[in-house]
Amino acid sequence: MSPPLILGSTSAYRRGLLDRLRLPFTCERPEVDETPGDREAPDALAIRLAQAKAEEVAARIPGAWVIGSDQVAALDGRPLGKPGGRDAAIAQLTAMSGRSVIFHTALALARAGQPTLQAQDRTEVVFRTLQADEIARYVDAEQPFDCAGSFKCEGLGIVLFEAIRSDDPTALVGLPLIATARLLRTAGYTLP
Repeated sequence: MSPPLILGSTSAYRRGLLDRLRLPFTCERPEVDETPGDREAPDALAIRLAQAKAEEVAARIPGAWVIGSDQVAALDGRPLGKPGGRDAAIAQLTAMSGRSVIFHTALALARAGQPTLQAQDRTEVVFRTLQADEIARYVDAEQPFDCAGSFKCEGLGIVLFEAIRSDDPTALVGLPLIATARLLRTAGYTLP
């Protein structure tokens, strides 16, 4: 019998992805300060936050393996946060128009008393040159205010791109399932 599995997140996107692995799990909200460090690189920020989320929940629930994940979008090496509202989403998409954005999606698997396992995916998203009216129509249609980069690639946001370059197509949604499955197998879970 495998130990309990917990997703250290309340993200509906991550929960939906983890459901694909058909393992029983529960969700817990991690209590972690997500403020970036001074001059902290986007990839380092993503892995630090994924590890902090997993370890914080694992410390509260001994015996369980906890998945923590975080994603940081970077434009010109600077992190882009979740827009939170319409104007910020329009500004982000305008800045990304015709450019490439790197998404660092980090993963940690923690259990109290065990070494934390980690992985990270790097996804490049190449945006089409976008017109102001199509940006506004997209933002109004999908309201991607809780998404780093102001889009939902699993939805209508896919029309904004020229290309996506990644080793794991699920990483851009928020949880790299190829790496998740690998870490879970390392921790002793049986997957097909």
